[in-house]
Amino acid sequence: MSKQAKPRRLSETSAMAKIASLRTSPRKLNLVAQSIRGLPVQRALNELEFSPKRIAIDVRKALYSAISNAENNHNLDIDSLVVAEAFVGKNLIMKRFSARARGRASRIEKPFAEITIVVREQAEAA
Repeated sequence: MSKQAKPRRLSETSAMAKIASLRTSPRKLNLVAQSIRGLPVQRALNELEFSPKRIAIDVRKALYSAISNAENNHNLDIDSLVVAEAFVGKNLIMKRFSARARGRASRIEKPFAEITIVVREQAEAA
């Protein structure tokens, strides 16, 4: 009478990693995610290693996590992995106020974003 296990959201040849609260705007994060979509994981890691964007460091950690999940949890071959999906979403927004002239205040919004990376095992072409 135990509870049924949740069905797997991804296919058998996929693995996923998600970072929920990254301190950057989704728009900036999407530029980095766009640069690795569809690439083999080794090339994507190199792309992130030499990217001038600050947030590329955190995206690289997420990609390493997805690769580790693929290897340890799903027994996938690391050499044949490809970044199938890398999508970005909004998260919370910190709201702050800054003093302005004549006793007024203006609002400052500090957005957070989240990224999900899905790696998939590519069938090698013969």
